Amino acid sequence: MNVSAQTESACWSCHAPHFGGHFCAACGKIQPLPRGTDYFALFGLPQKLWMDCAELEKLFHQLSWKLHPDNFVRAGEYERGLSLERSSQLNDAYRALREPVSRVEYLLAHAGMRKEGAAKQQAPPELLEEVFELNESLDELRAVRASSSDGAELAALKNRLHAEARKFEAKLHEVDEELKRIAVEWDAALDAPADEAKKKALMSWMNDVLNRRSYIRNLVANVQKELAEV
Repeated sequence: MNVSAQTESACWSCHAPHFGGHFCAACGKIQPLPRGTDYFALFGLPQKLWMDCAELEKLFHQLSWKLHPDNFVRAGEYERGLSLERSSQLNDAYRALREPVSRVEYLLAHAGMRKEGAAKQQAPPELLEEVFELNESLDELRAVRASSSDGAELAALKNRLHAEARKFEAKLHEVDEELKRIAVEWDAALDAPADEAKKKALMSWMNDVLNRRSYIRNLVANVQKELAEV
């Protein structure tokens, strides 16, 4: 739903026809958002995953200034409440949309397609062998650290883990590139005649990629934590 869409309603204050937007064109009063308005629509944008971040920041600052509670100190209680609520929504929306990954996560969550849980905790099949080797190295590191063994063995294990962590960081980059390719397909699908089946399939694919990304990122973070404790 686009906040600027030409859907007629009535202004709560002057009852003039209202066709979307944050303010009534007749009396200038701030308006409540239609139910289900998403973060993209809050900025008057389509649900596209590629966006000009500089333009998004510009929109954010413009709307934040117009909707800031300081501009409504003499307004009625209802309008002051709308301003406070809208300012909070704008901050949340900007945080969600300014980064490519969080943008995808928000899109899927809003559509009810973001599914994590057990799948998030399972190693991707193509990484099983490498994950097994990494976990073995981590177990060795903990054992050597606990036994107060000589520094040479500990240093060798640290070097091996640093190398393995770099491999997974490279895989994280590959996953991000895959997510970008799917985002291009998603944006193209929005420009094409409505194909809900294709959009749902793309969302499902993005969800799988996000779960793989989350698993790899947690793996790298765990290695870095173990190394930091040495």
